[in-house]
Amino acid sequence: MSNLLSRLLVVSLFSFAVNVNSAELKIGYVQVDKILQEAPQTAESGKKLEKEFAPRSQELERMQKQIKDIETSIDKDALTMSEADRKNKERDASNLKIDFQRKQRELREDVNLRKNEELGALQDRINKAVTAVSEAEAYDLVVYGGVAYANKKIDITDKVLKSLGKK
Repeated sequence: MSNLLSRLLVVSLFSFAVNVNSAELKIGYVQVDKILQEAPQTAESGKKLEKEFAPRSQELERMQKQIKDIETSIDKDALTMSEADRKNKERDASNLKIDFQRKQRELREDVNLRKNEELGALQDRINKAVTAVSEAEAYDLVVYGGVAYANKKIDITDKVLKSLGKK
């Protein structure tokens, strides 16, 4: 679908260029993947998420250690432990594992949700930066996304990154 869209865009562009007659068309191209990797907001967002979810990650690490300690205790004291104590410890370990897996799944879901929120906010900032650079330099068309080939002289990615760095 994206390939079809790209081809239609190119055909439309050429037909537009032919209809423009002698007017010069200024075209730019932005590399989305490069911007997402190099934008200062990407690193900021990663640190923000790490800080936000650090307490829950530490709790999971603590629970994992507690499970391991209980299992080690069961193995170590198996010969001297009464059957009732062993079953109680095994039940405790099992309940703790279930709780651990639930909290781990919830954390993963929450992290993914927040990552998507941060990515959406970053995409809005990128779109605004692309628009600002495009308007400031009077581009007629800026292609943002999947393109099979673009000449380096129409690549405005670094200008967009510079604009993102100022904010």
